[in-house]
Amino acid sequence: AVGGDGGDDGDDKEKEEEAERERQEAIREAEERRKEKHRKMEEEREKMRQEIRDKYNIKKKEEVQEMMPQEEPNPLMRKKKTPEELAREAEAEDEDEFTKLKNSIETQVNEIKSQIESKCSLQ
Repeated sequence: AVGGDGGDDGDDKEKEEEAERERQEAIREAEERRKEKHRKMEEEREKMRQEIRDKYNIKKKEEVQEMMPQEEPNPLMRKKKTPEELAREAEAEDEDEFTKLKNSIETQVNEIKSQIESKCSLQ
């Protein structure tokens, strides 16, 4: 009986693979049922909201959420930023509107100063 029967291993693997496929299919079906349930609930809520808006003559707010960029579902799976990108972001945060305005004014003043110095010469 030692080392004789090798056919059971193949059957076991096939059974395990079939069981895994069935499990994945059950998970997928459960997820679809959950999504459908939530979609129906949201439709009912929207219907109630619309009835309230109609009753009190309230205009529906614009969908602001759709305009916002879609965030990745899992923050752990997002693309890693390079050190250069991180440095650029930090620099951009440091330069708020007032800092940008100040820098532009300083450059304009320096340009005018250099123009005046080139036209005037002290003896």
